[in-house]
Amino acid sequence: MNLDSTASAAGPAYQSGFGNQFSSEALPGALPIGQNSPQKAPYGLYTELLSGTAFTMARAESRRTWMYRIQPSANHPAFVKLERQLAGGPLGEVTPNRLRWNPLDMPDEPTDFVDGLVSMVANSAAEKPSGISIYSYRANRSMERVFFNADGELLLVPERGRLRIATELGVLELEPLEIAVLPRGMKFRVELLDPQARGYIAENHGAPLRLPDLGPIGSNGLANPRDFLAPVAHYENLQQPTTLVQKFLGQLWGCELDHSPLNVVAWHGNNVPYKYDLRRFNTIGTVSFDHPDPSIFTVLTSPTSVHGLANLDFVIFPPRWMVAENTFRPPWFHRNLMNEFMGLIKGEYDAKAEGFVPGGASLHSCMSAHGPDGETCTRAINAELAPAKIDNTMAFMFETCQVLRPSRFALECPQLQKNYDTCWATLPATFDPTRR
Repeated sequence: MNLDSTASAAGPAYQSGFGNQFSSEALPGALPIGQNSPQKAPYGLYTELLSGTAFTMARAESRRTWMYRIQPSANHPAFVKLERQLAGGPLGEVTPNRLRWNPLDMPDEPTDFVDGLVSMVANSAAEKPSGISIYSYRANRSMERVFFNADGELLLVPERGRLRIATELGVLELEPLEIAVLPRGMKFRVELLDPQARGYIAENHGAPLRLPDLGPIGSNGLANPRDFLAPVAHYENLQQPTTLVQKFLGQLWGCELDHSPLNVVAWHGNNVPYKYDLRRFNTIGTVSFDHPDPSIFTVLTSPTSVHGLANLDFVIFPPRWMVAENTFRPPWFHRNLMNEFMGLIKGEYDAKAEGFVPGGASLHSCMSAHGPDGETCTRAINAELAPAKIDNTMAFMFETCQVLRPSRFALECPQLQKNYDTCWATLPATFDPTRR
């Protein structure tokens, strides 16, 4: 195994920027100069292209990476469908109801990242070129096998436990309050740096995630491109049995290799895994009255063919100052075209005083009426307004234009809160036609 000389005790080295044409080599001169596919690549390496978009995509939308590896990915036997498939089962019945879950329990038996995936909701079958699927993950052991997902890119949101993600292009270390995105088809192994790990995953079947346009905000703000980190080349030259698992149209298939597939010595391109620290998000809010739409909290977006309508928005609700005068400061009561799956990484969510805890989740579907619970609403109406900071919190939302259907597991599991609707039942009737 190559130990990258730029890594330190503080962790792996990274390259910064979003959507950059990166390049990295773990051995000097491993990258060909001036061409992608020479007759003889340096060090006797094989050339391989990983395309994340169609060849004919516009240059600004194209995602691809050239790899120079010890053995090509084509060197594998037939895949065989695994006996153990993803937990959570098929999608359940359609429901317009608001749903909320307590955190899923940590497994008792040894469980790696793949075995710990649990399907929660989805709005598209895996074979469709659009839509998203959302999972919880739980693990108490590191992977010994390697995994890749043919169905979409993966957005990982840890809630508990640090991860070391070894990919074909290098290593990402991840902790709660950071996120990682792994491109469709990218091979990786998830190793635990703590005894247990738990979090959320959005599987994006549509256009790759990108930074949202800023419009009138200008050129700065929200998630800044320089804060996204991509790995540097780091290869494994291991000749030993290794299980390779892929998810293909929602099913798990595996084969046995005689080598590690994480054997890329050099690479260049923009189809790369990356991480981002949510604490670096430059939050924007009002300094006068009312408050803007929650779209100002968008970190990443996957667009559709309809301008402004997202296949997936990843939105966060970080620590921030509230200074709006004469304003109801929690999120207003609303009904929305979009479908919102929310999770909580840390602390409390400012619209829900009780019942929404780290590791839990909620689902509010298209035109489902929601907003602050009764206690939060009453307190906000009667509060003496002064500048106040919402602190020690981090909630997030996977938002999508297509209706999300819960899995059968999500509809039947003991973590589903049967009385979620009652959090709005305490809203008092305060209407009085005799006063303004």
